[in-house]
Amino acid sequence: MAKYRNALPQAQGGLFLSDGGMETALIFLQGQDLPQFASFVLLEDEKGRAELVKYYEHFLPIARKRGVGFVLDTATWRASLDWGQLIGFDACRLKAVNIAAVELIAALRDLWETRATPIVLNGAIGPRGDGYKAGAMEITEAQDYHAFQVNILAGTQADMVSATTMNTVNEAVGIARAAKSAGMPCVVSFTVEMDGRLVDGTTLRAAIESTEEATSTSPAYYMVNCAHPIHFEQALERDEDWVKRIHGVRANASAKSHAELDESDTLDIGDMADLSRRYSGLMRAFPSMRILGGCCGTDHKHIAAICEACMPGGA
Repeated sequence: MAKYRNALPQAQGGLFLSDGGMETALIFLQGQDLPQFASFVLLEDEKGRAELVKYYEHFLPIARKRGVGFVLDTATWRASLDWGQLIGFDACRLKAVNIAAVELIAALRDLWETRATPIVLNGAIGPRGDGYKAGAMEITEAQDYHAFQVNILAGTQADMVSATTMNTVNEAVGIARAAKSAGMPCVVSFTVEMDGRLVDGTTLRAAIESTEEATSTSPAYYMVNCAHPIHFEQALERDEDWVKRIHGVRANASAKSHAELDESDTLDIGDMADLSRRYSGLMRAFPSMRILGGCCGTDHKHIAAICEACMPGGA
């Protein structure tokens, strides 16, 4: 059974880490071939699962050493029907890899969790389309589409699901509603362009407030991911209620635009020291932001530096 589904520890306070840019790390640092950026393909054989364990075990010792919590994501960001079909996975095969993804991280929790380091199992759900291009789904269509993956994850040990790299309100709302129907805590994580707005021009404030209204505030909290802090810092306002609902950041290492990153065939690790200072500054300015991880271009070295900067007495 799910250990923390009824009371997510990261929602109660304290510092939590998560991993970095899973797909970019697996491709550029571990030499894995991920068709359509789909890390779930590694779950079907022993060698692939070993690569995922290797990836995760770069991060988990950081949390244990510093005595902080960890939100551990499944390798399922692309494990939905349309993406699966593109690479030859039917519904039955997708169900199997979603279940296997949770089983893998549940085994890691058994190995790495301590009283000081609670580990929350998070079912990662990505956008139906390209995370850098606006989708066109209505809310009910998004709910129906993502219910397939949400319902599978609800039947596992996963403590929660996250709608990650969301670039439209409708899709975020659809996933949140599907999660509520399945009895799963849900986090919504938006991505923004260099102007701090979603790709369709919606402000981050409007995106969160609209999602709150359309879901009767059902998301456990919100995050921002797949953007460098310089792209969204200016969009935040101190002491605003909507900002207080943002509990986490998973930033890109690079300050490049989404379009530039999309066209790049090399890994841009950015300025790690500057990124860490920016995380620390965000935590000081916005104390609700205490779940810290990375996205494209980040690896365990980035997360270790961010953790050091954000611990009491850090930068």
